[in-house]
Amino acid sequence: MTAMLRAENLIHRVTTNEGPLTLLNDISLQLDRGESLAITGASGSGKSTLLGLLAGLDKPTEGRIWLAGEEITAMDEEQRAAVRSRYVGFVFQTFQLLPGLTALENVMLPSELRGERNAAGRAEEFLKRVGLEHRLHHYPRQLSGGEQQRVAIARAFCSITGSDGILFADEPTGSLDAGNGEKIIDLLFQLNAESGTTLVLVTHEQRLAQRCQAHLRMAAGEVALAAGRDNGSLSEVSA
Repeated sequence: MTAMLRAENLIHRVTTNEGPLTLLNDISLQLDRGESLAITGASGSGKSTLLGLLAGLDKPTEGRIWLAGEEITAMDEEQRAAVRSRYVGFVFQTFQLLPGLTALENVMLPSELRGERNAAGRAEEFLKRVGLEHRLHHYPRQLSGGEQQRVAIARAFCSITGSDGILFADEPTGSLDAGNGEKIIDLLFQLNAESGTTLVLVTHEQRLAQRCQAHLRMAAGEVALAAGRDNGSLSEVSA
């Protein structure tokens, strides 16, 4: 089986006034279709940087990444964008909703751009699943932070299709209260189970990390701990 996501020896550096700064150092991982991975660690450990690279939003300084069997590190931005449009849904920590579009229009936009016929119906279905059927025609400024996050999650779900899709999420429950957070967590894993969608989550929440099949803990840009599921229980192995 071709891995849905594979990364080899990722290194990422940026230039600062003090010289080169290494954000990630020698990260390798593999995730098969339908699996779930939690990436955890303290602020500044490199979690969000790694997530962006794996999703093809940026290119590493060194190393290679394959998404759905395609080497995205060998592509230019236009080619990576085409791959993202086919396979990737992304939940940003800052929502990234378009202010001039309603909740429904924000969610249906990825499907419209792909030319899907029932973009509105599919978008409405996912907004209902995140409990926002009464907010379809509200604009982002009319929604609370938690409601905007749920719109972003619905949009990510609308961007992917079954086992060919991979959902990347940066703190997906960070702006939600406990009740809505539990609902979103349940929804993430329900979608994972029903359609075989692959999940890659950056989170501070241990309860969310424990529900994933694999766990990568970051520290200072490196893997401090790798964990996988062994006979249904989380087994941790130093990396």
